[in-house]
Amino acid sequence: MGAGNGFAELQAELKRLARVKNAVILAHNYQRPEVQDAADFVGDSLGLSRRAAESDAEIIVFCGVDFMAETAAILAPEKRVILPEARACCPMAQMVDVEGLQELKDQHPGAWVVSYVNTSAEVKALSDVCCTSANAVQVLQGVPADREIIFTPDRNLGSWAARRAGREVILWEGFCPTHELIQLEDIVRAKQEHPAAKVVVHPECAPEVSAAADAVESTTGMVRYCRGDPAQEFIIGTEAGMVHRLTRDVPGKKYYPATRSAVCPNMKLTTLRKAVEALRWERPVVAVPRDVREKALLAVQRMVEYGR
Repeated sequence: MGAGNGFAELQAELKRLARVKNAVILAHNYQRPEVQDAADFVGDSLGLSRRAAESDAEIIVFCGVDFMAETAAILAPEKRVILPEARACCPMAQMVDVEGLQELKDQHPGAWVVSYVNTSAEVKALSDVCCTSANAVQVLQGVPADREIIFTPDRNLGSWAARRAGREVILWEGFCPTHELIQLEDIVRAKQEHPAAKVVVHPECAPEVSAAADAVESTTGMVRYCRGDPAQEFIIGTEAGMVHRLTRDVPGKKYYPATRSAVCPNMKLTTLRKAVEALRWERPVVAVPRDVREKALLAVQRMVEYGR
């Protein structure tokens, strides 16, 4: 896509600046197609943060939302992490606050706090372990059996993972507004239009949507599933940008969004031009205070130990 749509010049300039400044360009699966096409790596938030930590680059340009850049800064404090659009936040991450979480912890002394990676650095610092949508089940299974579990902030991922793990959890009532736009009737209609297609949805979707799917997968898991499954058509229940990633990484198959309304406005705030300007001027920079970072790092490292 990119080059054929008048983006080639900006993509070339972004790559040139990256070479000159020893920078790496990371783009989340939900970013605009032309931004994905200009990136060195495209993936989920944890996978990209790992790339940031492993990279020899001095500058990380994180085309995503705030908590993702924060996670990169937690894992790679010696690097300069740039978020091209300072307003790009995650509504779900903003639904859990430090005061409220501390209050809940006080009500359940001894409980383990399992926080989705889609949280602020301050919330991660209050957590015992973080998780991704790919390893949430394993993380819950790893909590000692005699401990209560507080799961933040996504009620849908938390309840789905709890059922799979066979654990009871105290759910924080947060959610992803974009995934909540995907309704059961969307899945039913898409199946009527594409009867041969397999349905693959993200665990941030509502329970009835996940129950109607052939597979419930993280974004990385979706790539793996669509590559390995013999089906040639798939209905994709997650943010619309994932269809571009799948088309590029698993070509030769057909992908249909469960609904075209599942677009994250915050993910789409980052444009190629903003990425170029951010790298040119090396701002805005995302940094995490040392005391917060050290506490958050423990929870993130425990998450990484579980794999993906």
